Amino acid sequence: MAVKITFVGAGSLGFTRVLVRDILTFPALADAEICLMDIDGPRLEMCRRVCQRIINEGKYPAKLTATTDRRAALKGADAVLITILSGRLNVWRHDIEIPKKYGVDINIGDTRGPSGVFRFLRTYHPMMEIVRTAEEVCPDAIILNYTNPMAMLCRAMQSKSKMNITGLCHSVQGTAYMLAEWIGAANDEISYICAGINHQAFYTEFKWKGKDAYPLIRKAVTKKPDIYNKEQVRNEMFLNLGYYVTESSGHNSEYNAWFRKRPDLIEKYCTHGTGWNPGVYGYVVDYYQAREKNWKKQFNEALNDPKPVDLARGNEYAAHIINAYTGDGMPFKFNGNVRNFGLVDNLPEGCCVEVPVYVDRDGTNAIHVGALPPQCAALVNISAANEEMAVAACETGDPNLVYYSCAYDPLTSAVLSLAEIKNMVNEMLQANKKFLTQFKHHKV
Repeated sequence: MAVKITFVGAGSLGFTRVLVRDILTFPALADAEICLMDIDGPRLEMCRRVCQRIINEGKYPAKLTATTDRRAALKGADAVLITILSGRLNVWRHDIEIPKKYGVDINIGDTRGPSGVFRFLRTYHPMMEIVRTAEEVCPDAIILNYTNPMAMLCRAMQSKSKMNITGLCHSVQGTAYMLAEWIGAANDEISYICAGINHQAFYTEFKWKGKDAYPLIRKAVTKKPDIYNKEQVRNEMFLNLGYYVTESSGHNSEYNAWFRKRPDLIEKYCTHGTGWNPGVYGYVVDYYQAREKNWKKQFNEALNDPKPVDLARGNEYAAHIINAYTGDGMPFKFNGNVRNFGLVDNLPEGCCVEVPVYVDRDGTNAIHVGALPPQCAALVNISAANEEMAVAACETGDPNLVYYSCAYDPLTSAVLSLAEIKNMVNEMLQANKKFLTQFKHHKV
């Protein structure tokens, strides 16, 4: 019987197209039933057509369906991939613009800090509805989440459901391949241990052909200006903390108090080498505003490109995981987002961590990695504690926990007083009021 793989939030063309392509490269999945689900009918239809082109050009025996009915899409699924966004640009732009008004200059704003917390609060109910439906109609499926904020959403789902749920992010393997390129190593010659939380995990070991490669990375960063300038924030963190962090400089500039608290620091570290050039306020909003206006053009280009579709498998984890769990059973190791029960010694018990995980037909098994270096753990513990408070806010309906989470955010606390943070949070609560039904009161 063919494997059924369901995409919830399939209108996200970038993820859906890549993941469908990767899945079909595995012989055991080439005849899969792929079901695309999204609440936006026009985007869903365009995405269906793009994915059908992949099937046609690859001559795969796969079956492709599309529906706006979540229950029908999930019924009988063996694997579920979630790539949703709760609220369009006119909603989530408040996550960027309100903190900016108070002096908190956010670059991307989808993971943590006040912007990430409020994206989580809006997304909590839609994600839990997906999980509750899955429990009813596909209880044995593996659920793979790509939606941000990754750690908070996975923590919430995993604490409320016994389903096999993990979260995936390409930053671990993407950064590893970047570092390999910097030192002239082939991707298949490097090995590493990476642990922490999503977007803030550190390579506690990074080896090339079995030997410590950190001296070579340090040499590349310090001796080659073009390499240093590609990732100024992360390279500064590496040079001073001794370990390299996952995810881009644009993201990481938001997660600590060192780079975005003054205009001169933003200009020096965050404007030219973040991966989001010019990397200052307004750009991410402008970028997504332009992308939202041009989504039909993007789809049409994918549909009508005269060049053949590139059918080569990429570097995302999802297809390998689905193949290991439902396909040929070949075990696969990846970095996934799971709860911290005996995995990272010096992070909060039960928080969501990103650690090495093995998957096969029997499910997923995370690996104990020990303790993070203390200078890394000090930073990660703050973020993990803030995420725990945000999750508890949804579970208890207490908006004060939202305030506490934002009050301890490193960047926010470096810029604002407690009273100012309270005013900011109250304004954000009001701006998101209709989405936050978990709270009886929208003021702290």
